[in-house]
Amino acid sequence: MSDWNPALYSRFETERTRPAAELLARVALEAPAQVVDLGCGPGNSTELLARRYPAAQIVGIDTSLAMLASARERLPAVAFERADIADWSPAAPVQLLFANAALQWLADHERLIPRLLSVLAPGGVLALQMPDNLDEPSHRLMREVAADGRFAPSIGEPAQRRARILPAHRYYDLLAPQADVDVWHTAYYHRMDDAAAIVQWLRATGLQPFLEPLASGLRESFLAEYQRRIDAAYPVRADGTRLLKFPRLFIVARRCER
Repeated sequence: MSDWNPALYSRFETERTRPAAELLARVALEAPAQVVDLGCGPGNSTELLARRYPAAQIVGIDTSLAMLASARERLPAVAFERADIADWSPAAPVQLLFANAALQWLADHERLIPRLLSVLAPGGVLALQMPDNLDEPSHRLMREVAADGRFAPSIGEPAQRRARILPAHRYYDLLAPQADVDVWHTAYYHRMDDAAAIVQWLRATGLQPFLEPLASGLRESFLAEYQRRIDAAYPVRADGTRLLKFPRLFIVARRCER
């Protein structure tokens, strides 16, 4: 898959950063020495961490060179490194691992989540938030359009297509033996100007694996068909806007001090 587009991602930065801010608000750490932003993207979540913990050693990691370049421009005093969360490990235990809308792209959470908890120092916190919207019209329609005979031969099975995250209680069971765990689920209703705005939001993230294999002409046809279905799935509200429902799962786990 080609690199992520920081400019496209940042068009809805306020909406994308709100869950990160609400996740960070539930982290009860006063002054962690080491903080790692897993899947830092263009640095919007890292900036929240830097503001709250100005004395901490903060590192942002991501696989995307474009996102890392954008993050470095935004926060020149913060260290950013290219790494894959799937096999990343810190040189020493850290006090806070923060992951805003990143871990849903990785497989095998049964192993990943306990491993991330294990690299924390005693009393350290794993704070993560993941979209839980694969059954929403926004994502169901991606799969339906991808199955259309015009596009299916080119798309096949996208390599980076998201797998389903685990049920909330399963994450609790994975973490609770070694941590104090807080789990909650929130559905945001983002006000969008029109169907085209919804498509632009998703083009920066969930749509990318479907669009990547398509030639330019087919890509535009895919987007036109997808937008037509989005227009029907998200009706105009009383003020002329649309509401994009976006469920998210949040977890804050503090490793036991033993």
